[in-house]
Amino acid sequence: MSMFNNNKAGSTRETGSSSLPPAPAQSSAKRGMFSVLGPDVIVTGNVTATADLHIDGRVDGDVNCGSLVQGNESRISGNVRAESARLGGAIEGTVSVRQLTVERAARITGDVEYENIAIENGASIDGRLKHVSPDSGKTFGGPATTTVTSPSRATESVFYTPPSEAAA
Repeated sequence: MSMFNNNKAGSTRETGSSSLPPAPAQSSAKRGMFSVLGPDVIVTGNVTATADLHIDGRVDGDVNCGSLVQGNESRISGNVRAESARLGGAIEGTVSVRQLTVERAARITGDVEYENIAIENGASIDGRLKHVSPDSGKTFGGPATTTVTSPSRATESVFYTPPSEAAA
């Protein structure tokens, strides 16, 4: 008997393939999960998150998620789509967010579509603001409901799309 074997002498253990019960199909927001791109992270390509996303680094590509928090020192060069967002850094591209808060440190260069917006004193938006009616049926952000499972557990994911594939 090996030192790491938990079986008692004489007991048998099934070695067939064991399967875990299926993960519940909940959205990441319901589970309280989020992904963070730290200040030292530079992403070249599109980012799609099934979890809430916090960006403190740089993204050269589009961002699509359910909920976004952008740190004051971060930079996004691409379009942003989200159900809700709190923007504090620099964005060059179109912003399309249902519930949008633009913090005083934010610098947005591009058009902004929103259902509800709050702009703090000192924020800068160089582009057109377009209000979207709640009954327009417009979808703002977040990927289609996706559950990623692995043999060991269910996880949230951030999907990376290289620029060459994004252009196709």
